[in-house]
Amino acid sequence: MLDCSEDPAVFTTTCLPSDQRLLATVTNAYLGTRVYRDILHVNGVYNGAVGDTHRADVPSPLSVRMTVPGADSLAETFSLNTQTGTFSHVLQSTSYTATHQIYAHHSLVHLMAFSITIRRSAHTGQPITVELRTPFVPKSQDLDLYQGLDFQGAHYVYGTTLVPEVEGGPRPTVHMLWTPVPQALTLCGEEWEQSWEFLTAVAESEEEVKRSYSEGLALIASGSLYSSHTRAWDALWRGCCIDLDGPLPLRQALYGCLYYLLSAIPPRDNPGFLFHGISPGGLSNGTRGEDYWGHVFWDQDTWVFPNILLFYPEAARAILEYRIRMLEGALRNAEEQGYKQGAKFPWESAATGQEVCPEDIYGAQEIHITGDVLMAFEQYYYTTQDQKLFREDGGWKLVVAVAQYWCSRMVWSEEEQCYHIRGVMPPDEYHYQVDNSAYTNALARRSLRFAADIAQDLLIPVPEEWVECANKVKVPFDMEKKYHPEYDGYSPGERVKQADVVLLGFPLMHPMSPEVRRNDLETYEPVTELNGPAMTWSMFAVGWLELKEMQRAQSQLNKCFSNITEPFKIWVENSDGSGAVNFLTGMGGFLQAVLFGYTGFRITKTSLLFNPSCPDDVHKLKVTGVSYLGNKLKFTITKEEIRIKVTESPLDPPALPLEAVLEESGQRFPLGEGQSISFPTAAGWIQRSPTKAH
Repeated sequence: MLDCSEDPAVFTTTCLPSDQRLLATVTNAYLGTRVYRDILHVNGVYNGAVGDTHRADVPSPLSVRMTVPGADSLAETFSLNTQTGTFSHVLQSTSYTATHQIYAHHSLVHLMAFSITIRRSAHTGQPITVELRTPFVPKSQDLDLYQGLDFQGAHYVYGTTLVPEVEGGPRPTVHMLWTPVPQALTLCGEEWEQSWEFLTAVAESEEEVKRSYSEGLALIASGSLYSSHTRAWDALWRGCCIDLDGPLPLRQALYGCLYYLLSAIPPRDNPGFLFHGISPGGLSNGTRGEDYWGHVFWDQDTWVFPNILLFYPEAARAILEYRIRMLEGALRNAEEQGYKQGAKFPWESAATGQEVCPEDIYGAQEIHITGDVLMAFEQYYYTTQDQKLFREDGGWKLVVAVAQYWCSRMVWSEEEQCYHIRGVMPPDEYHYQVDNSAYTNALARRSLRFAADIAQDLLIPVPEEWVECANKVKVPFDMEKKYHPEYDGYSPGERVKQADVVLLGFPLMHPMSPEVRRNDLETYEPVTELNGPAMTWSMFAVGWLELKEMQRAQSQLNKCFSNITEPFKIWVENSDGSGAVNFLTGMGGFLQAVLFGYTGFRITKTSLLFNPSCPDDVHKLKVTGVSYLGNKLKFTITKEEIRIKVTESPLDPPALPLEAVLEESGQRFPLGEGQSISFPTAAGWIQRSPTKAH
C-alpha cells in the first residue's frame, strides 16, 4: 500500500550515508556546498590552466556539526526539505529539542546561513549546552587568501585565484565575510527557547560582500532572514511543479530532481546577475579531480535545459546568455581546428569558452556539442518568440557562427552525392574517428534549418549554402533493416556506451515512421551499456511512450532508480556508484521522461504538442507552471480526461492568446486567463490563437 502519510518532498533519515559524496547539497545560482563539507564553490570562479581548470575551493564556514556531549537517549534525525531548500539536523531528548538548519539563500544569492535553535519541552531549570564542531580553516589550495579587518562582527578574508584559465586571462577575486562560530551555545536555566543565526557572505568585490552581509544582518534583526529564503522557494514551487497520484518512490524522485535542478537556476527578478552555466555535478561539486572539475558540457543544453525552459524561460535565457558570452572562445576553438569560419563550442567549458577538456580527443571530435547548444536556442525561441535575444543580445551572431561551422565541417561526396561530416565521436564515446554519426549529422541539419527559419523571421537573407548543406547532409539509414546505423560502418550488435541514435526520435524529432522508431529502440536497447550514464534509459522510456508501449517504457524508467541513492535522492552518474555525483544530467533526463514522456509534450515551430501516455500505476498527473508564449498553464491528466487551465497571462509584456486544438477532430478550445477547459484524453496541441479569447 502507498503510505499517504509520508511527505514525498521531505527526505528524512536517522543516520547519514557512509559515503560523504551522497550527503545533501544546499546551493543557489551563485554559491554551493555539500552539507558538512569544509569547502564551498562560487559560480564562475575557476582556478588552473586549460585542462587543469576546476572550481576553486573556498573554505566553508558552514561546515559545522552540532553535538550534545554526555547526553543519553537522544533521538537524532537528518532531513532535507525540498520545499524550503533547507537541511535540518534535530537532536531530541525528553526535556529539549536542538535544531540545526543550513541553507543557501535562494533570492539573496551571495548569502549562505545556518541557525541553531534550542527549545525546552520540560522545565528542569538546568542550562542546556550544545557543542559546535568545525574543521573550518580560512585557507585554500586555489586562492591566495589574506585576512582583512573585521566588519560588523564578521571575520573577513579575500584573495585571487592562483592560475588563470588561459594566459593573460582573468583571475577572479573572492571576498568572504562570516559570523564567528563559538565552540558551544547554552540555553540558560530560565530560558525556554533561543535561536542563534550565523551568516556567510561571498562576492567578487569588497563592496558587494559588505552590502550582502549588511542586508543579511538587517534581515536577522527583523527576524526574517530564513522566512525570506523560504518565501523565495515557495514562489519557485508555486510556479513549477510535477506531481502525480502514483508510487511514492516516483514522487520522491521527481521532488528530488526538481529540488536539485531548481537550486542551480538564477533567481527571478535579478536581471543584473551574471550566470556561469550548470555543470554535471552542480555547484556543490567540481573540485579538482572530481565531477568533471565543474566544467559545463552538453549536459546543460540537452539534458537540463528543456526542463528549466518549460517552467522558467527567464532562467533558460540566462543559460543561453552564458553561451553567448562564451562565443569568442568558441570562435577561437574553430580557428584552432583549422576552420576559417564559424564557432566550435568546447566539449568542456569554464570561464572563457575555450576548450578545457583534459583529453584532446573529446574536444577535437565530439562536435555535436555545437548543435546541442543551438538546439537549446531553437527550443527557447519557439517557446517564447523572444526575438530580442537574437536581434539585440547576441543570439543571431551565435546562430550564424554555428551555421558557418557546420558548413565548414561538411565535405561533398561525389560517390554518394551528399555532404559528409568525417572524423567525429558521437554521443556513444566507445566509438571515435567515425564518419557520418547519425546523431551529429541530423543535429547539423536541424541547426541549419533553424538558422534559415530565424533569418526569415528577422527579415535577413538566408545564405543558399545553409539550405543546400541542410538538405544534402547524409543521415545514415539502412533501407533493408529499416533502422539508423549509428555511423557509416556500424554493425548491429556492437556495444554502445549511452543513448545515441535513440535521440533522433527525441529530442531531435527527426522524421521517421513508427516502424523505424521501434527498430532503432530494439536495435540499441540490448547493446547499450547497462551501467552507463544515468540519462540513457530515460530516453529509451520516452521512445516506448511515443509508441504507447507502457510496460516497456516503465521497465526502462525503472532502471534509473539504481542511480538514485538514499536517503537524500542524490544521483550517481553510473549505477555502480562511479562517475559524477549529484548528477544533474541524469536528473534532467529523468524529468524529461515524465515532463515530455508522460505528457507527450513536444516543442515545435508553431505549437506545443501533447499526447499523454501514463503508466498504469500513475492515475493522475499534474504539471503546474508550463510556460508557453508568455502564458502559464496547468495540465491535469488522467486516463480519461485532460484539463488545461491558463493560470497567468501577463499584460506586460503581453502574453500571446492561445487555443488548444485536438488532432483527430480538429476541435478548438480558446484558452483565456483563468479559464479551464477539459476534453477526453487525446493528442492535440497548444498554439497561438488567431484572435484573443474572451
